[in-house]
Amino acid sequence: MTGLVDLDGDADARRLAWVYLSRVVQGPCAPLSALIASVGVCEAARAVREHELPEPLRGPTAARRAVDSAAADLAAIARLGGRVITPDDPEWPAWRMLGLNQLDTDRDREAAVPLVLWARGPLSLASASERAVAVVGSRCSTGYGVQVAGEIACELAGRGWTIVSGAAFGIDAAAHRAALAVGGRTVAVLACGVDRPYPAQHDRLLAAIAETGLVVSEYPPGTPAQKHRFLARNRLIATLGDGVLVVEAGLRSGARNTVKWARRLGRPAMAVPGPVGSASSAGCHRMIREGEALLVTGAEDIVDEAGPLRLPVADDTTDPAAHLRGAEADIYATLPAVGSRLPRDLAQQSGLDLPTVRAVLVGLELSGLVGCDSDGWFRTRGRRPG
Repeated sequence: MTGLVDLDGDADARRLAWVYLSRVVQGPCAPLSALIASVGVCEAARAVREHELPEPLRGPTAARRAVDSAAADLAAIARLGGRVITPDDPEWPAWRMLGLNQLDTDRDREAAVPLVLWARGPLSLASASERAVAVVGSRCSTGYGVQVAGEIACELAGRGWTIVSGAAFGIDAAAHRAALAVGGRTVAVLACGVDRPYPAQHDRLLAAIAETGLVVSEYPPGTPAQKHRFLARNRLIATLGDGVLVVEAGLRSGARNTVKWARRLGRPAMAVPGPVGSASSAGCHRMIREGEALLVTGAEDIVDEAGPLRLPVADDTTDPAAHLRGAEADIYATLPAVGSRLPRDLAQQSGLDLPTVRAVLVGLELSGLVGCDSDGWFRTRGRRPG
């Protein structure tokens, strides 16, 4: 979401509002995200309850607006040892979500940022997604595909990369298991509530992931898996990774949908080739041939494509922020030459919402332009003693 979000209501009221709206729409809803960005989450929740809505929101909210199960949903996720992550929380992966903010929701309604994310597991989603690769592929995988996916995921996890996938049969499961086997980090993104293991045969795998990694979903507890939810889920798999790797995919594989999201988000899409006559790799071969995915054969190739950019270092005679544009330029300009500012102050002064400010500050810190201490955020270049 973009624009200034009023911090209406206290923390508990806002959390209940986020959870209520998550249950009402059960999935991405661009008009509702726009309303929240315009009036704040508590006021948006009131408008939904009282049906004081613009026409595009009347249909999506009609079926469940009268049922407020927010407190029950929070109790249910607490009983599971889980939590809900809202855009107000430090754990919210705001930097990742910036990509979804730029997509055209008129072209694809599933492009909207999720309202909340439900989670089970000890990892922080923000830190787990700082350096991550999505690994997807065929459910009907061959021994070759399982071996390749396992080897690549094992090496990446051993190097500190988080493996993101969808916990499906085949390649997804091989990638998750490889990361777990080396004590690495892995995140499973579900198309149903996190209290519903899907597929059911993967209940033990998902329990293992929840012990050391993270199981997440944008759908409230109890929500069943449905076909359209898998397509929406794929955008989150692509969003949470620095790139998407496909290991084995038939011509009609759903992995191609995840590649589509990666390309729209500006993430590198990569595919492993298989035997030339293998139907299980025909989709990979087509994506490589048609320029939809880069050919890779191992972890080193993936790190080269999805690893951090090597940013040029400005010399002391140039403006270190001359290359900044958009929100980055606005927030950098708001930082004082002397002293520090808290993110909330920067949001008020720049006119941007707090999650965007936090996300942009992380990016500026990675670029070496800002830093933070107990007093707040400050410029690191050309800084005069305060």
